[in-house]
Amino acid sequence: MATIEIQNRIQRHIDTLIDTGAETGVQVAVYHHGTLIVDAVAGTADPATGRPLTSGTPIFSFSTGKNVAAVLAHLLVQGGLIDYDTPVTDLWPEFGVHGKATATLRHVLTHTVGLPAMPRQITPRELPDWARVCEALAAAEPRWPPGTAVGYHSYTFGHLVGELARRATGRPMRALLREWITAPLDIEGRLYFAAPKESLAGLARLEQQTRQWPVGPDDGAAILAPWESRPSADFGNDDEILRADIPSVASATAHGLAAMFDAVLRGELLDSARSAHLSALAFEGTDQVFGNPSRMALGFPVGRIGAPAEENSVAFGWPGGGGSYAYADPVRGVAFALTKTRLVPNFDTALSVTAILADHLAGTS
Repeated sequence: MATIEIQNRIQRHIDTLIDTGAETGVQVAVYHHGTLIVDAVAGTADPATGRPLTSGTPIFSFSTGKNVAAVLAHLLVQGGLIDYDTPVTDLWPEFGVHGKATATLRHVLTHTVGLPAMPRQITPRELPDWARVCEALAAAEPRWPPGTAVGYHSYTFGHLVGELARRATGRPMRALLREWITAPLDIEGRLYFAAPKESLAGLARLEQQTRQWPVGPDDGAAILAPWESRPSADFGNDDEILRADIPSVASATAHGLAAMFDAVLRGELLDSARSAHLSALAFEGTDQVFGNPSRMALGFPVGRIGAPAEENSVAFGWPGGGGSYAYADPVRGVAFALTKTRLVPNFDTALSVTAILADHLAGTS
């Protein structure tokens, strides 16, 4: 009965968001101690055609993809292919120039390598060219010595993890995602780095909110290029971008993201030694890109957005530009994901849904 209640509460809420025009398409999925208690969807996948959104429709959800890349990094360590304190240069010798020889996988996972922005010669046009991007990153000069400061690595994170993975396994991230996560969990077609050409027609289309995206000191504009800091529907609807292996971002369903995090919490993907690193504080400081306090575990920010830190000190997970969000809470046994088609400069919808969930869990505890 409790499962039906929370499913209905969240379904009614997102239906209202669609009916009032606040959103165009929303997916929500929640696992609680291994049980899928919410799989709600509302709105359209393509406002131009009216194609309905389903729980199986992937939505390009920007940095929620970092959750997937981070899990793959821990799987590399679990498989003995690399260690958290392995120097990047052990696998990628060219990376060691300009003082980057001390960089390790730990620095990559905590966003402390010092390469928060793509080198300026890399634009969205070059982004799908894996070799060109990695060559530029290897030659780049860091903004700070690795491990001495933290700053959000917007698009560089996925390529840093991905190049280490490629050199360790000989396989690209899109292949590792399928082999290590989506196929074993039976969620193929719900999480993509590099969506197959034949799947493109089934993906959702993003819509840009009409009001101007804020530009200011809190959007990282001094360091990040506009395309790195302000998500664009044109970017997320571009077939070349959708088909490219860019593992800082992903096309995903809420169910796919939540199912992955549920498998992590249940020990199906990672052993307990690895899982402990996902929520244990590994670096704390002022984010050099956005200026906000940053508390990083290995691969994830610590804490659920919108909640007091003392209430979710071990929750972890990345939001995505435009308003999507996914997190796991080991204490409460919750794996949550929300994906959406309308890009907005806030997380109001995710916060409203997580508030409903928190109220429900408090009432059933």
